[in-house]
Amino acid sequence: MSNSSSTSHFLLLALADTRQLQLLHFCLFLGISLAALLANGLIISAVACGHHLHTPMFFFLLNLALTDLGSICTTVPKAMHNSLWDTRNISYSGCAAQVFFFAFFIGSEFSLLTIMCYDRYVSICKPLHYGTLLGSRACVHMVAAAWASALLNALLHTANTFSLPLCQGNVLGQFFCEIPHILKLSCSKSYLRKLGLIAVSICLSFGCFVFIVFSYVQIFRAVLRIPSEQGRHKAFSTCIPHLAVVSLFISTGTLAYLKPPSISFPSLDLALSVLYSVLPPVLNPLVYSLRNQELKAAVWRLMTGWFQEH
Repeated sequence: MSNSSSTSHFLLLALADTRQLQLLHFCLFLGISLAALLANGLIISAVACGHHLHTPMFFFLLNLALTDLGSICTTVPKAMHNSLWDTRNISYSGCAAQVFFFAFFIGSEFSLLTIMCYDRYVSICKPLHYGTLLGSRACVHMVAAAWASALLNALLHTANTFSLPLCQGNVLGQFFCEIPHILKLSCSKSYLRKLGLIAVSICLSFGCFVFIVFSYVQIFRAVLRIPSEQGRHKAFSTCIPHLAVVSLFISTGTLAYLKPPSISFPSLDLALSVLYSVLPPVLNPLVYSLRNQELKAAVWRLMTGWFQEH
């Protein structure tokens, strides 16, 4: 990393100017973090302890909860620390670690959402082949591929980003180390390298997006052919939450990374980053658990059992 000697730290975006607002931001981030930790922790515990939940859908949901925990623990603690102690600093190595882990968990989440879409497609459009197409070994292989591809993607992006020479200072317009804002500090001669890796990521993301759209077209066609209204309602109730989560995640992430510089300003960048990096870890467990009676019952049994023991 050629520029590590010249840049020892970065300055993150100051979320507020007054001490009262800084403490308010700290409390908001603390509440969001605790809610995400509690909700995702309950899902992980309920799925791991409930043998009747050892199905492909809940196995994928468990892995999604793990990525949500990882992503929020990567960005929010540093923002809380800076708000509490009235500072903006993050070390060069800390910024690199934040970029790597954030890219890793976000990439894993996108891959897992695509796999969960495939799970919904098979369960509705090919129910007789569900056990064959989504056996335990196939599920493990798909999840392992999701984690491995996200790891490779994160390594490539982190190495590419932090090997570029920085000649535009060290001030980042974001509350965590986000790749587009670091690239703004790099020298203009490196555009081809940046665009090459970004193009590869866009192609992969677009491929997943096309797969999700195609799958849901087939799903909705199959659901509309179900004769009973109760059957259609049950099928839609399992698909709509996933579609809502995917739509929010893809739309905000795409806007954050691909919007033209002419409409880039701090308040919009901050709002988009919160929507795709901070809110999903809180919303995902609520969306999936509130629409699934089995999961709600398992979480309730887990909570009541814990309170009885204590």
